[in-house]
Amino acid sequence: MTIQIDRTRWIRRLALAAATLSFCLGSMLPADYAEAQELRYQRRSILDFFLGRRYIDENPQPEMRDQPRRQQQPRRRPPTQKAVTPMRTAPVAPAEPVVQKQDNAQKILVVGDFLAGGLGDGLAAAFETSPGVVVEARSNVSSGLVRDDYYNWPGELPKMINELKPAMVVVMIGTNDRQQMVTDAGKEKFRTDGWFTEYQRRVLAFGKEVTSRKIPLLWVGLPAFESDSMTADAVQMNQLYRNQVESIGGEFVDIWDGFVDENGKFIVTGSDVNGQQVRLRTADGINLTQAGRRKLAFYVEKPARRLLGTQASPDLVRLDPGNLPALTLPANPVEHTQPISLSDPNLDGGAELLGASRTPVTLTKSPRDLLVEQGEMAPAPTGRIDDYRMPTPKTTAEVSVK
Repeated sequence: MTIQIDRTRWIRRLALAAATLSFCLGSMLPADYAEAQELRYQRRSILDFFLGRRYIDENPQPEMRDQPRRQQQPRRRPPTQKAVTPMRTAPVAPAEPVVQKQDNAQKILVVGDFLAGGLGDGLAAAFETSPGVVVEARSNVSSGLVRDDYYNWPGELPKMINELKPAMVVVMIGTNDRQQMVTDAGKEKFRTDGWFTEYQRRVLAFGKEVTSRKIPLLWVGLPAFESDSMTADAVQMNQLYRNQVESIGGEFVDIWDGFVDENGKFIVTGSDVNGQQVRLRTADGINLTQAGRRKLAFYVEKPARRLLGTQASPDLVRLDPGNLPALTLPANPVEHTQPISLSDPNLDGGAELLGASRTPVTLTKSPRDLLVEQGEMAPAPTGRIDDYRMPTPKTTAEVSVK
């Protein structure tokens, strides 16, 4: 009985010692170790219930308490070096040499409103390679023939002509003239009969400032616009321009078909001078793009080249008299043989052509010789189609023999 009690006490003491030893060991371990053990598992969710626990780190490394905690940083992948391909540079087109204009180059004076300014740019590009032509654009953006109080074109045009002495004058005006006009009789509203009568007189007087000086006049018509009312007014004003300009010897340049479709409707995009589809008009439906200006000048370029003649040719070059060959005769001229006429072989001492063979001598003359020399035609052989002789009658003896 005593031995059994001692054994029970010994077991209790051994368990107590083990518990005390585990407690001491637990207190000696760092707190980070316990936290690391807890952090090995994530919080359980519905996915953990079906898939089991998911570990953060299979081999956690405990850290010392006196060292700061290191945060786990994501691994950075080394940057991959991409294969560098050499850039292919487009071949640079050689710059076209600037054509130097001649001192006596003929001048084209372009006058009018903002459309005339764009026309001047297009004509300058058209005659860029012509050394004998210079384009002078003298336009005023908001000008016209109605508001002479704003800009007096009838007074300014003679000054420009006297200054530049142009070989041709190109006029494009009228886009800003759709407004009230002040006349000697009073104010005239646009589209009235009085307005068109006065406007017709001003167009005629403006054109005579050019034609009276014997200078060729090209009056360019208005294009179609996005606004239907502006397009209708442009049609009516173009007819007025044509009638008045042609009556004083000028030439009206119709550009209408270049800025409308096959149905006569306004277009924003159309064919350029090379036949490519480009944008011709700006967003406001009034102004022209760079391609539209060049197309506008295309219609004026043809009659301008016709009037200027060879002066507008791009092949015209300036002659330098210092480089011309000497035109004087040499000191000891060489004797030259006199030219021989091809129709007179007797001059070289011969009576026959080279390689000619003599005609064989015959005792009788041929039918050709008789015809050419004596005019005698030999009788046709009997039975030939041209033998018109009557057949000789047969005798009675010849008939009886048969």
